[in-house]
Amino acid sequence: MPTRTEGEAGVAGVRPRTGGRFVLSFDDGPDPLDTPRVLDALNEAGAPGAFFPIAAKVEQEPEITARIVREGHEVHLHCYHHAGHAEAGRAAVERDTELALAVLTGFGIAPRFWRPPWGLVQPWTSAIAAAHGLELTGWSVDTHDWRGDSARAMLRRTTPLLVHGALVLMHDGLGPGARRRDCRATAELVAQLVDSARARGLEPGTLESLGRSPSLGANLVTAIDQRSTTAVATGAVT
Repeated sequence: MPTRTEGEAGVAGVRPRTGGRFVLSFDDGPDPLDTPRVLDALNEAGAPGAFFPIAAKVEQEPEITARIVREGHEVHLHCYHHAGHAEAGRAAVERDTELALAVLTGFGIAPRFWRPPWGLVQPWTSAIAAAHGLELTGWSVDTHDWRGDSARAMLRRTTPLLVHGALVLMHDGLGPGARRRDCRATAELVAQLVDSARARGLEPGTLESLGRSPSLGANLVTAIDQRSTTAVATGAVT
């Protein structure tokens, strides 16, 4: 049965009630101001988050990283230095991956998933992932929050895409190419997106739980493959 979504944080219309779970994920942190805002928003919404931090920033913000872990959120691998695999080359990416994993291990973090910078992969990326027991993942819903859009605008754009298994891409830090000064709109979006999703019968969940589905894992890897041909051209930031 369709359900009317008037009152879903400004989103009006008739949408199908889907049911199931979705995941809120965040790249390019931790940031000393914005990551605490995002964590506060997640706590207020009663939602878990999946964080893909830049490990060099993790070293700079150990207390915030410890808070992410302490509050029960997931932390997975993004990078140490935010460099594209094609530009860096295999040897550099292997070193970057090892360094990033060493930093995360220092916080008791054993990541299962790896989202490479910009979601761009090379033919050898999967071999590096396999060598470290990592599963490549992309995203299925892009908020494009790096562009500086308002929370309301992002909500209108992303709500129709929320279905079971959706993996939402956001940022709790400013990465290369970001067109905004901070991530306040992302923090504002969290509660609105969770409310909107719940009105559609969805609950925020963990990437770990969704990753148990082989078909979902395949779809996420495909998202990276598709993104690799368009991310640079569109200026995507992740």
